Amino acid sequence: MQLLLPLVPLFVASVSAHGYITSPAARQPGAQFGALCGSQTLSNQASDIYGNVQGELQVAGSGLTADCNLWLCKGFVFADQDASSVQSYTAGESVPIHFDIRAPHDGVANVSIVDTASNSVISQLKSFDQFALTSRPIQSTETDFDVTIPSDLGGKCTTAGECVIQMFWDARSIDQTYESCIDFVVGGSGSGSGSGSGSSTSSAEASVSSAVSSSVGATASSVVGGPSSASEVGITTSGASGIKVISSTTPVASMSMTSAAGTSAVPTGDMFTLTAGTMTMKCHEEL
Repeated sequence: MQLLLPLVPLFVASVSAHGYITSPAARQPGAQFGALCGSQTLSNQASDIYGNVQGELQVAGSGLTADCNLWLCKGFVFADQDASSVQSYTAGESVPIHFDIRAPHDGVANVSIVDTASNSVISQLKSFDQFALTSRPIQSTETDFDVTIPSDLGGKCTTAGECVIQMFWDARSIDQTYESCIDFVVGGSGSGSGSGSGSSTSSAEASVSSAVSSSVGATASSVVGGPSSASEVGITTSGASGIKVISSTTPVASMSMTSAAGTSAVPTGDMFTLTAGTMTMKCHEEL
């Protein structure tokens, strides 16, 4: 018995991985997730992102805050994601997804577009009445499949962070739930590359300029395209504080905001209070 006991933790660790989306890029745990859901939960998911929600609940303890929602993308938040992970799609586009299953467990699954503000399903894209059964080999249709971006989203999913494509696997046989989320936006036209790029500089300028004006009544005294397509946009604003800039049509990799002389932009979460100088920041179509 004394020889067997030390082997138990190793066995548990070896079977802890189960399933996660690996293409397109899915949400990852980060510092903000740790702040909301606890350092132990962050450590748990950083070491094994394939794990389940119930496993997060077991290790979270008192680290969970009221703003931690483990039942949406396993608690992973948009604020931790890199701009390059936000996919850009168009209505009617077919999106290939690869879901990596490392351990099968009998259950059901679905892929849906979820409104992140309300954690409600906007549109179900695919469902599996039987998923990852242990009585048979893993099916290729369970790991590689396509979903189609619907055309009836009602104006939603145009701003990064507003919607996700969520893979939800309910392994009822062992009472474990697995979630993976893809951040995306839907444009109004074009073929949609899924890369988060592909619009002209002029459209990015117009989009950002309009958003600055409409968000808080600020004036965009100049909007200048960056040196490489629409990847950089410079904005000079005046007469406002707490500006929230949204690029509604084009993913913008970086953005510089300059206030009036003698003041600067100071970040407070996803809002920016203008007080002294110039600041360059990364954004996910929304700052």
